[in-house]
Amino acid sequence: MAHRSGFVNIIGNPNVGKSTLMNALVGEKLSIVTSKAQTTRHRIMGIVNGEDFQIVYSDTPGILKPNYRLQQNMMNFVDGAIGDADIVLYVTDTVEKPDKNGEYVEKLRRLTCPVILIVNKIDISTQDKVVALMDYWKQELPDALVIPASAQERFNLDSIFAAILERLPVCPPWYDKDAFTDRSLRFFASEIIREKILENYTQEIPYSCEVVVEAFKEGAELYEISAVIYVMRDSQKGILIGKGGTALKRLGTRARLEMEDFFQKKVYLSLFVKVDPDWRESRRELRKFGYED
Repeated sequence: MAHRSGFVNIIGNPNVGKSTLMNALVGEKLSIVTSKAQTTRHRIMGIVNGEDFQIVYSDTPGILKPNYRLQQNMMNFVDGAIGDADIVLYVTDTVEKPDKNGEYVEKLRRLTCPVILIVNKIDISTQDKVVALMDYWKQELPDALVIPASAQERFNLDSIFAAILERLPVCPPWYDKDAFTDRSLRFFASEIIREKILENYTQEIPYSCEVVVEAFKEGAELYEISAVIYVMRDSQKGILIGKGGTALKRLGTRARLEMEDFFQKKVYLSLFVKVDPDWRESRRELRKFGYED
């Protein structure tokens, strides 16, 4: 039987469930998931291997109109994912307005690779609305396959997987068959910390923060991790640390427990906070944080 392999890139607007879908399809929690927009900042790969196939999924940031250099670089990740895909999974849902960011739908119309459109979150909608949305998208993208799904409830994942497998090009594997991501342990440690910031702080704090793991010592039974959280203002630093350091300690505890579950190792975590007012606009800083080549 011929081996099939290819890049299946997931794009869509913020909060439609791209990361939840990616994690469900891969079977690992690779992308952080919260209720806040702009949770995903990087392009994150998850690899699923079978005897005669390899699917290389990419989660991408939610589509938005950039207000600063960081967001522009995030949209560069999205455009790159559209350009190098063997299959595009365009995720929408039953909540957002279907005509949001229509310029990307126009890009999908011009693609020569297969497009699979996922109408997500059908578990919180009605059958009539789902049918109406499917009819709408079949008219907007007549060459796309439209599949209703609930990533949260893992409904219709088998149909999505079967559709992907049928459309994958005949090709040898791109990565070793035991690989499941292209990202390092350091990256996942930083993303777990950022996830806990998103979950535990409000207003502008999560969007003003970047996390850098400066030390990652792997022992047989313990990972020793030291990370710096960059913020843009002294006031944000104060909020992040909290009175007597209580907020930062709580953040560290929650991040450490999540890391221990993810790595299946004990973790000793040290957190520090620094102010860098221009990190979202500085090309040098964004390169250091992995947002520019």
